[in-house]
Amino acid sequence: PIHILIIPKKAMRDVSCVEDEDAEIVGELFLAARDLVQKLGIKGGYRLVVNNGPQAGQAVFHLHMHLLAGRDFTWPPG
Repeated sequence: PIHILIIPKKAMRDVSCVEDEDAEIVGELFLAARDLVQKLGIKGGYRLVVNNGPQAGQAVFHLHMHLLAGRDFTWPPG
């Protein structure tokens, strides 16, 4: 299984702290995920996860995205 963290350089606690001027940074998270998927040759799907707040499982309070792949996922998660 693949589990990669994508972390912006700008410190933002979570999604609730994202400002309008951070739109480009947030977009770059998704572009980085796309580029990693292509570079690693990930086929058959992947999941992007952003946990927001302790009840959602956020343990590191710096905004980041998880790229998960290489296994089957179920729904609902959790």
